[in-house]
Amino acid sequence: MGFTSIEICAGAGGQALGLEQAGFDHVDLVELDPAACQTLRINRVNWHITEGDLLQYSAKRWEGVELLAGGVPCPPFSKAGKQLGSGDERDLFPKAIRLVSECKPQAVMLENVRGLLDSVFDEYRAKIISDLKKLGYIAEWRLLNASDFGVPQLRPRVVFVALRKNAAAYFNWPSALSSPAPTVGEALYDLMVANGWRGAKQWQERACDIAPTLVGGSKKHGGPDLGPTRAKKAWASIGVDGMGIADVAPEKDFVGMPRLTVRMAARIQGFPDHWKFSGKKTAAYRQVGNAFPPPVACAVGSQIQAALNAAAEPKLKRA
Repeated sequence: MGFTSIEICAGAGGQALGLEQAGFDHVDLVELDPAACQTLRINRVNWHITEGDLLQYSAKRWEGVELLAGGVPCPPFSKAGKQLGSGDERDLFPKAIRLVSECKPQAVMLENVRGLLDSVFDEYRAKIISDLKKLGYIAEWRLLNASDFGVPQLRPRVVFVALRKNAAAYFNWPSALSSPAPTVGEALYDLMVANGWRGAKQWQERACDIAPTLVGGSKKHGGPDLGPTRAKKAWASIGVDGMGIADVAPEKDFVGMPRLTVRMAARIQGFPDHWKFSGKKTAAYRQVGNAFPPPVACAVGSQIQAALNAAAEPKLKRA
């Protein structure tokens, strides 16, 4: 049975792609950034894209949709910021709850940074669960690592799932894959050797671990790089120069540590190679770095899909 969904704060489509793979049909994707909206249009001409501010968006026209999903902004909860939570104007969880009350989906799926699980936000998380309980949902937070689902980086993310009471009993969080995620060397070797780099095999042997968490470029802090000093040191330990993003793969006689290209970074995030990113290098990398890995979204979405199907079966039998 196919189900429909709305995606808010859709970005470059990482979560939307994963949910599509899980069997959801998106009726609307809401995103403010023009470059990200263009990325969505390039890759899925059949998706309905709403380019605009979520604060002015209403979901009433989509009442009855099965899933409301999205990745609301992380700065209010990130350890890299001030962790202001509800005191941060960028906190969109209350807006997401408003949309839930408007479209009354069967399920909700939202993702954010690991900092949201810090004790300082205990009351905040409890309030969201309470607010949704009043709307008829049973909700839970869970920390998932992207590397458990085949993505070649750790990337811990907090995932929030809420379902109507009739479906909640059937929901189980996805289990980690039995096989380990590929190392950076295994994941990127073919891209690194694309221009005939002679040192690619030696580099692959050094890049023998999964990647540090990829950090999205900030609009406030110039061009793209792989994050703060600690992150760059972690990248350097596996042979990657984190000071910037390269335009192309290393040339034949390149010497030193290579930089990632946007395509390499996208593969580190779990995007398929056919997924294109609009805009110049900085805008494209920012979309990649801030994305939710599609394989993780697919894993959670598949479990939501299974719970909704299981809840629907008794009704079908009675009919």
